[in-house]
Amino acid sequence: MPAPRPLNVIFYRSASGNEPVRDWLKDLPADERRTIGEDIKTVQYRWPLGMPLVDSLGDGLWEVRTRLPTRIARTLFIVHQEEILLLHSFIKKTQRTPSEDRALALKRKHAYIQNSQG
Repeated sequence: MPAPRPLNVIFYRSASGNEPVRDWLKDLPADERRTIGEDIKTVQYRWPLGMPLVDSLGDGLWEVRTRLPTRIARTLFIVHQEEILLLHSFIKKTQRTPSEDRALALKRKHAYIQNSQG
């Protein structure tokens, strides 16, 4: 049975109630926020997707690859129980996704799945 469309998009919420991706987005200029939102919406309606918009980082972790006018943004997410969980976002400064950004997203993924099961 195909997944319902669109998939729900939810923000990872820490134990203290912070939503790091939402907070990060709020600090961006409106035009950049809009562009990232449009890319996430494309994933929401057309999942599963591949390059150039979405790339796998392994371990069930994916990235939305957003080109902004003067820089590149990445939003790391998982698809869990037919929902897109936005885990971490950053402005890309190097060719590869920094290992600490990937590690942080994986840590949040594991915390979310553990909490959703218990």
